[in-house]
Amino acid sequence: MDSLITAAARALAAGDPLGALNRVALRNDAPALALRGIALAQLGDFGRAKVLVRSAARAFGAKEAVARARCVVAEAEIALASRELAWRAKALDHARATLDAHGDHINAAHARYLEVRRALLIGRIDEAAHRLAAIDTAPLPPALLAAHELMAAGIAMRRVQTKAARIALMRARAAAHHAAIPALLAEVESASRSLDMPAARVIVRGETWLLSLDDVEALFTSNALVVDACRNVVRDAHALVSLTRRPVLFTLVRMLAEAWPADTPRDALIARAFRIRHADETHRARLRVEMGRLRTVLHPLAGVHATRDGYALAPRHAETVAVLARPVDDDHASLLACLSDGESWSSSALALALNASQRTVQRALEGLASAGKVQSFGRGRARRWMMPPMPPMPGFATALLLPADLASG
Repeated sequence: MDSLITAAARALAAGDPLGALNRVALRNDAPALALRGIALAQLGDFGRAKVLVRSAARAFGAKEAVARARCVVAEAEIALASRELAWRAKALDHARATLDAHGDHINAAHARYLEVRRALLIGRIDEAAHRLAAIDTAPLPPALLAAHELMAAGIAMRRVQTKAARIALMRARAAAHHAAIPALLAEVESASRSLDMPAARVIVRGETWLLSLDDVEALFTSNALVVDACRNVVRDAHALVSLTRRPVLFTLVRMLAEAWPADTPRDALIARAFRIRHADETHRARLRVEMGRLRTVLHPLAGVHATRDGYALAPRHAETVAVLARPVDDDHASLLACLSDGESWSSSALALALNASQRTVQRALEGLASAGKVQSFGRGRARRWMMPPMPPMPGFATALLLPADLASG
């Protein structure tokens, strides 16, 4: 490898894409194409970066397996940065295996981190944690160590484990200072600030106030029955019942929790849960059926009692009932949370992240665009969506708004 290529590679590793481009901008050999592609990706020109990296992979030829594998990893990173999440997982797995087999363990670890970041973006928290735990951090350079701790912090925040998140961020800050990459330091500081931002609202006995993620964790471990409207679950300190696939039941239990210790009138429950204005006997009969179902699923945590005018919630073990709500009232808060990372997303990537149909996401995006909350550019498959320069949800942490599995509680 000649001196210019070496110098360009060092500039990229130090977070200086312009310095790298100054050295290889006029060259069209395979290593220069690859470095130019990575530099342009760091500068945000993902379309041109992808073309250059693919050209480099073809130019390296079949005999240069390691170089081609590195190009596959670079292309996967560009896809992740441009929020193209439906990438070829087998190609990245093969590239990682090739790098490991040839002793390039640093780039192989980088490929593993891309898999972790993708799993984190689409809400597969347990998968992300499992993949992250399998990575040996001993031989990693400071920049990758910082990335490792940032992902550990992201997993902990999504699981509402703030102590673990703060420890991971302290380690990430130390590694980022050692790496001396300004963009990495800025990413760590941004993640640290999000821990102190309001993450949710809590409603108890009709009173509402904002909570940080630390406060949310304390609420989960307190002697309270929590109706979590951020994740559509009901929980206390010992058990959790998910109602993510039963929206009518969740609407009913949230109304009962907001009214607790008083009861909620039948007509109010019918109007909100069934979305009708005028109730008749058929709707009251349906309400009795749904309340029976709610009693069954909530049995470990609470009872649901009929009163003269409606229904009331009765916790079995908890001393109080709290409703944990989103920090802002918006039907599409999870979608806005994805877009709040400042990147441009395709509707297909958003659908994958939110576990929704692409058409449902497209309708939501069109409604948000009409309200001025999001904007788009491009046409057809190249169309991308992002927040406008003045975001509609400033000053709020999004950890509780993002999709997540709840297998680990």
